[in-house]
Amino acid sequence: MAGKSNHMERYARQHILKGFGPVGQQRLQRGGVLVVGAGGLGCPALQYLAAAGVGRIGIIDDDVVNLSNLQRQVLYTEGDIGKPKAVVAREKLLSLNSSLEVNAYPVRLTTANTMDLLRGYDIIMDGTDNFATRYMINDACIFLNKPLVFGAVSRFEGQVAVFNAHVPGLGYSANYRDLFKQPPKDGEVLSCAEAGVLGVLPGIIGTLQANEVVKLLAGIGKPLINQVLTYNVLYNSFYTLTLTGSKDYLDEMPASIDAFRQTNYGWECDMDFGNEEIDAGAFADKLGKPGIAIVDVRNPEEEPRPADFSFLQIPLAVIRAGKEAIEEDEIIFFCQTGKRSLEAVRIMENRYGGAKKVHSLRGGILAYLDCQATQEL
Repeated sequence: MAGKSNHMERYARQHILKGFGPVGQQRLQRGGVLVVGAGGLGCPALQYLAAAGVGRIGIIDDDVVNLSNLQRQVLYTEGDIGKPKAVVAREKLLSLNSSLEVNAYPVRLTTANTMDLLRGYDIIMDGTDNFATRYMINDACIFLNKPLVFGAVSRFEGQVAVFNAHVPGLGYSANYRDLFKQPPKDGEVLSCAEAGVLGVLPGIIGTLQANEVVKLLAGIGKPLINQVLTYNVLYNSFYTLTLTGSKDYLDEMPASIDAFRQTNYGWECDMDFGNEEIDAGAFADKLGKPGIAIVDVRNPEEEPRPADFSFLQIPLAVIRAGKEAIEEDEIIFFCQTGKRSLEAVRIMENRYGGAKKVHSLRGGILAYLDCQATQEL
């Protein structure tokens, strides 16, 4: 275990930096950052924040490690599959730098706990992959006057920005609602699980996010305030969009902290149907049984295509239009991650009431393939 006597040796390369030095290092040690999401963005950011010496790090993630994570979430190994990400990440960070305070929160971020979890940290880093949580974190940061380091990736492109940072003489900078005033409609923007992502891209964007956190804590450089940096991994191209803050977002967000706690950030794209979902194990048990229709609601060009069972291909747009033809009385819908299939469940329940028994595969076909691959390890 590294003690205080090794402090100078550990951070020697930062101590000798002109403009950073011992003062910058002390600021990092006194600082606290909460990383929401220990996935593709969170993993590289957490590693570099811990290595740099940020004194207090919080990790929020209610998910467990699965095989499909390992393509880009390089903090984890095959031996971590099935374990809580936040807990595993904490152990890995402490093995890297035992002098830090690292807090693991293996819970789902909700309007009931967001304020309490965010309040104790200086900077919030958003490493999430869904719009509902992004808006919820953004609004909480506005209420709590917390800087928010934003990152997002899809396919071959990623974005980084610093929102809600205090600018002397000007007040607070632009926030996520200044960039996207309202959330997209369901299906307008695909998640990484639906659209795919090149594995190195989250590593690059997450590291850029860590860099913004370090700059903010140490008081160095020019953070991406009122700017959105976009990087394309195919062409190694960067460009920066200037963002102007306004007060228009106030019409869209909750009016108070109490109203925030009562707000449903789920919208249509993040529905929760509870018992109408079945997990990958139950899904596998129903495959091939008579009287059950297995329906893929994705578009025909979407990958991966399961090869170990038969299914009907009926895109969600067809179901929305009421043009599906399914004779079976029990239907199990699946898509990439489980969101579109949940909408199919809602549509069919409204259309047929209890005449047909409908389910959605929780986590989508990716969860099923992960389950099958894990069983083979």
